[in-house]
Amino acid sequence: MTKHLYLMRHGETLFNKRRKIQGWCDSPLTNKGIKQAEVARECLKDIQFDHYYSSTSERCCDTLEIVTDYKVEYKRLKQLKERNFGTFEGESEDLNPKRDGTFDYDDLFPHYGGEYLEDVVKRMSNTLKEIMDKEDHKNVLVVSHGGACYSFLSSVVDPVIVDMHGGFTNCCILHFEYENGQFKYIDIMRPQIEDDE
Repeated sequence: MTKHLYLMRHGETLFNKRRKIQGWCDSPLTNKGIKQAEVARECLKDIQFDHYYSSTSERCCDTLEIVTDYKVEYKRLKQLKERNFGTFEGESEDLNPKRDGTFDYDDLFPHYGGEYLEDVVKRMSNTLKEIMDKEDHKNVLVVSHGGACYSFLSSVVDPVIVDMHGGFTNCCILHFEYENGQFKYIDIMRPQIEDDE
């Protein structure tokens, strides 16, 4: 039987807006982030979900609660958290290494208490597989983080073939099919709001 996983990034946060590295630390949703979650609710309203999961981070829980109009029970899992950036958390994104092919994140963050990318991919993949392997889980909504979602996506398909022209926006939703222990990428949804801030 084919099952469906909808993996969603949280709404915009104060740290997103201020260009701070978040990782395992947290910051609240902005007004724009709340609006993004409300628009995502409209995009998902015709899908009958049977189970809901969230990272334990407040920004993800708040996003899921808005998307579901505070009407469902959901499970919080630490394994769905963002990549840990160690002592760089809370600092300016200007400290991120340039992604020009000359420097790899794994050459920096793990040496300062952060996680290796491979570890993020493994925990996201294992956790999502455990979720989808549950017999009564047919249509599942999971709210996680940009880096964690992208890490999982890269374990399923080469992200180069995914339409990234619209970016990996806040509240974007990755749709996967799951059958016989395998995930298959289907598409990406990007709820749009008027940017009035």
